[in-house]
Amino acid sequence: MNANHLLSIGAELGEGPVWIGDALWFVDIKRLHIYRYRPEGEALDRWDSPEMVGWVLPSRRGDLIAGLRSGPHRFSPEDGSFMPIATVDDDLPENRLNDAAIDAQGRIFFGTMDNAEISPSGCVYMLDSGNVQRTSVTSTIITNGPAIAPDCSHLFHVDTLARTITRHAIADDGSIGPAEPFLAFTGDEGHPDGAICDSEGGVWVGFYGGWAARRFAPDGTMTDAVSFPVSNVTKIAIGGPDGRTGYATTARQGLDAAALEAQPLAGDIFTFRVTVPAAPQVPANS
Repeated sequence: MNANHLLSIGAELGEGPVWIGDALWFVDIKRLHIYRYRPEGEALDRWDSPEMVGWVLPSRRGDLIAGLRSGPHRFSPEDGSFMPIATVDDDLPENRLNDAAIDAQGRIFFGTMDNAEISPSGCVYMLDSGNVQRTSVTSTIITNGPAIAPDCSHLFHVDTLARTITRHAIADDGSIGPAEPFLAFTGDEGHPDGAICDSEGGVWVGFYGGWAARRFAPDGTMTDAVSFPVSNVTKIAIGGPDGRTGYATTARQGLDAAALEAQPLAGDIFTFRVTVPAAPQVPANS
């Protein structure tokens, strides 16, 4: 299957796609932008963030939670304001938030990472009712995912540079169990990047430098592969009116002049159809 071009964005580091209500939300981390695309009317809106922003997710309060460099913030699209909820890694000023997901209880699990991609200072945290707790997931250089099984039984943690995905049991209180091997890649596929779970517990993964996104069944078997005309596929979202449209963010980051000339659509948004619909989107309890 081939992905289709949807939006010309030219993002330095497009990330965090998520379908909320009637719109696709996503960010450009390095250019400090938050985007909303509404297919009906083809309306594209943009907000500027005061810091690098890894993701936005819906809240029960009706606003959004944004993962800024310093920690999660409340974000109001109406006036573009940001209000801090908690500070994370304040002793590590080079760290930033990178990726996140909401579980069926409304808890946000999110990762941090060294923005220079050198130090293994990235951790996975849980935001629950306004309180942030560090989980037991092993520190890594680039944390991605986490993806959460729709029944809230497991968290899938992506260690991008190690090219591995581990599975962790989630206890009722949100504590995370030890790592169980799930997937490992040789490098020919690219680096596993953002990950999500669909309604059947399948894990969709974007591959940075891999020209593709792939879906893996809960037992690790690859079931779907989507090819892209750009190399850096960062993350997938599933949404649309029928919940069966796949969306993908991509990145220009790391591409030299020759690569950018060969990939004029790098950093844009792409779309494709999926067989298994999205898992229900639960708003955050914070």
